[in-house]
Amino acid sequence: MTTGVGSRVAALLAAGVLCVASVAATAQETPAAAGAGTATQAYLPDSASPFGPVTISNEDAKTVTMPALAFTETPADADDFDKYYYFHRADTDFATAYADIVECDGFARGLRAVVAGTPTVYVPGSAAGVAGGIIGSAVIGTIFNRISASAEIRRVRRVNMRRCMNFKGYARYGLPKGLWEAFNFEESFSAVGAEERARNLKQQALVASGAKPAGKELGL
Repeated sequence: MTTGVGSRVAALLAAGVLCVASVAATAQETPAAAGAGTATQAYLPDSASPFGPVTISNEDAKTVTMPALAFTETPADADDFDKYYYFHRADTDFATAYADIVECDGFARGLRAVVAGTPTVYVPGSAAGVAGGIIGSAVIGTIFNRISASAEIRRVRRVNMRRCMNFKGYARYGLPKGLWEAFNFEESFSAVGAEERARNLKQQALVASGAKPAGKELGL
């Protein structure tokens, strides 16, 4: 009896988290409305991160490879700047930028842990006849639902990352997909490996603390 009640409570909590994430994602689609009448934002550098301190120094920047950022913008590139971009904040050192990006990444990746428990579908190899058709339709529907959920998880992660970095005072600049993929990652039901994640976040921090970009700021 206790186990059943616990399972229902866990399910309700998970549903609540997803609803909150969905509301946050919807709010992102109308940045102008979200910023209307809002006072100038200020990041509090002495606020403690819930993910603990980051042990890195500015000297570590020497071991990080600066990714390529120069490109000639095309209309197709601009259409995808809501997904492919990088952050920059003036007068910010590498260690600070890395701590900021790691913290925002910690917040942004939270949704994946909630949805990662979705059951895996087993597809029989010899379904036939009417029964096979019914099973096949159900499986196809589940697969499409999973694909849709995966895309939504990636989208919400981008929304949360953008809002967090914007709150900390970082501007956002667009990149073509090919350049973006060289030092960024996406994840949905499965997480990116720790080594790859750290390498990409360090490169993002190097860019965020580097020379001011020549491109146009994109806003939230």
